[in-house]
Amino acid sequence: MSELGVSVLDLLDELEEIVEAGSQVPVLKKVMIDPNEILEVVKEIRLSLPDEIQQAQYIKDERDRIMNEAKAEYEKIIKQGQEKAEQLIENDEITVKSKARAEEIMRIARENSSIMKMSILDYTDSMLYNLQEKVDQLYSTYFTDMYDELQSSFEKINANIAQSRSEVKDQIYKSQQENNV
Repeated sequence: MSELGVSVLDLLDELEEIVEAGSQVPVLKKVMIDPNEILEVVKEIRLSLPDEIQQAQYIKDERDRIMNEAKAEYEKIIKQGQEKAEQLIENDEITVKSKARAEEIMRIARENSSIMKMSILDYTDSMLYNLQEKVDQLYSTYFTDMYDELQSSFEKINANIAQSRSEVKDQIYKSQQENNV
């Protein structure tokens, strides 16, 4: 298991110890713990999580940035085409040729924009696929272990509570027997 996994598991063990060491309130069947201790351990767990989770947000932001750049480039090409077409129309001698050239520029701009958009989408899809694989790996590596450890911790806590209840019931029974004597 990686050092990260051990660190997170150690922190979960620490949480369990905090809960077990908490002051028990028998009448309410509750355990009192210092919330600051729990929050500090949770903060450490968050700091121990793998960078891939943070990279997911970066990839999303990068995809949005690339899409916005492509859109701006597309609009720039369209605007340049329109400006070029307007300049050509101003010259009466070449009005027919200018219309054809403007249409050609627009077609090329649309083709270039389409090619750029497909490239960006392919790149984004590839990045998301890689991220998805990494998240699946992280899930299978860490989540199952953490879940098993957490489930085991809760089972131990429940067993301790059941044992404590049994001891309290024995004490109640003995007290009643002493009072009846």
